[in-house]
Amino acid sequence: MSKKVTVVTGSPRKGGNSDLLAEAFIAAAEKKGCEVARFDAGRANITYCHACNSCFKTGKPCVFDDDFNKIAMSVKESDAVVFAMPTYWFSPPSNIKAVLDRFYSFLASGKMADIAGKKAAVIACCMSDSESVMDDVTAPFIKSFAFLKWDCVGEVKVTKVGNPGDVKNTDGCEKAAALADLL
Repeated sequence: MSKKVTVVTGSPRKGGNSDLLAEAFIAAAEKKGCEVARFDAGRANITYCHACNSCFKTGKPCVFDDDFNKIAMSVKESDAVVFAMPTYWFSPPSNIKAVLDRFYSFLASGKMADIAGKKAAVIACCMSDSESVMDDVTAPFIKSFAFLKWDCVGEVKVTKVGNPGDVKNTDGCEKAAALADLL
């Protein structure tokens, strides 16, 4: 049986550097026989958590019927979850952060055990030449992985990629693809 992997990207820019990193990972995972479901949070209809505590009361993770429900169900069914994103002002883009925030639905509904035990990774890129710029981008994800009882198998940070396609001139895509070996 092949492993199921959910990939959530955070950039609104199709074909941007974080998209290319995600595509490199996806290609490597599929080559290894994984079944991959990709969700582009940066181009999806995802709102913030409203803290209404109505999680799973209608049979869906969230009573607000947006694209998060599809992502949540894919995560629930997956063996591994990978997040890929650019850096926006020393933090993750708001749409992918909204996905992470709305994982609260599993906690509030008592369904955290439903998503425990997964493997996870995070991929980030930035235009700066300093990896430390991405520390607060990846930290919420890595801390969430631990809280959710997921095994963080890797973190890829790629610097100096401010223009679309710059990542092609780095080893970032190779590093992202190598994460597939860790699943």
